[in-house]
Parts: sequence; C-alpha cells; structure tokens
Amino acid sequence: MSCSQVTQVYTAAGFGARLQRGKRPAVVVVDFTYGFTDPSYPTASDMTEQVMATRRLLDAARESSLPVIFTTIAYERGHLGSLAWLRKATGMAALVTGSRLVDVDDRLGRREDEVLVVKHGASAFFGTDLASHLAALRVDTVVITGATTSGCVRASAVDAVQSGFDVLVPRECVADRASAPHEANLFDIDQKYGDVIGLDDALDYLSGLAARQA
Repeated sequence: MSCSQVTQVYTAAGFGARLQRGKRPAVVVVDFTYGFTDPSYPTASDMTEQVMATRRLLDAARESSLPVIFTTIAYERGHLGSLAWLRKATGMAALVTGSRLVDVDDRLGRREDEVLVVKHGASAFFGTDLASHLAALRVDTVVITGATTSGCVRASAVDAVQSGFDVLVPRECVADRASAPHEANLFDIDQKYGDVIGLDDALDYLSGLAARQA
C-alpha cells in the first residue's frame, strides 16, 4: 500500500483532522539530555540538528514569554531493580540521578525559572505533576520536542491529548535512533494525537502570539 493510499484509509476512518491552535501554548522539551544527545553514550545518538532546531523554538518562546518545560529520565539506585520498564529497556538503567546523562543539553540554554520534570517512564505526564502545572498556567496547547520520537515523544503526545491539551510536534525538533520508527510514529501522531508541523510554522505561531498581544 502506497503512502497516499494509507493516508486515504486513515482519512476515510475519520483521522487526521487539523487542530485549531490555542492562544496559550507551552513548549515541552522531552529528554533532550546527554543520555540521548551525546553519541559517546550507548543510549544516545547524534541529535545535533534537532537540538539546535529546538533551541530556535525555545528562543522564540522565551521572546514571547511563553512557558518552557523540560523533562529528564532519572533513576535512583533503588529504582533499578524494581521498575518493569528497565527489565525491557535495560539501557535506560544508565540514567542515574547525579550522572551527566540526565542533565539537559547545555545547547538548549535552560534557564533557572524553566521547570524540570523528572520522570521514570516514557510519558512526560505519567507519575508527574506536568498536567497540573500546565493547567495552573492555563495552557491550552502543548508544543512537544525532544527524544525519542517513537518512545517518550509519542507517549507524551498521547498523554497530552488525553489530558485535554492540543498537541503540536515540530518535525525538525524531534529525533530518534533510526529513521523507520521516527517516520512511522510521526505519521501516527499526526493522524491520531496532534499536528506534526514544520519548524517555520511553529516559529510563526509562537511569534505571532506575541505580535497580537503587543
């Protein structure tokens, strides 16, 4: 089945509707930590292009005074023998609290007032206070970036829409270890959970909010 035929099947089933973008977005950067972005670690791959594209998005969000939230996966030593996910994804056990692997990549320029959510699973929402934090900020739209597209980005997109937020995923700002799962999950997110958009579109959206409020 060709790509166009697959899209037709999903469209006929009622998937792939476009979202009306809200007036109060936040950017959530999922796990762009050294354990994912520094290829010297076995858990990581070279995500330089996606990290730098995300930095452009963050600069636009900051210029518009929009919320920016980061996440990291970080385990205490006591977690390592008890969590079911680590029995399947054994490499994630290297992401130990206090190690460089769990630090946000410095190229993103995280500020002291930008919240860091520590998570133990794939989703940025599961077992964290992210949803309540976004609700307190009256956020209506979540712009998700980070790694990996097929893992934590997808899981976060699913939980974001299930938590009542519209979801945007800039294609240039998410990364994976391989192209096939990356593309397959972008397609799935775009059809079912949010809009996959271009970086320029995302920049225009965030900058346009500031212009309308000026």
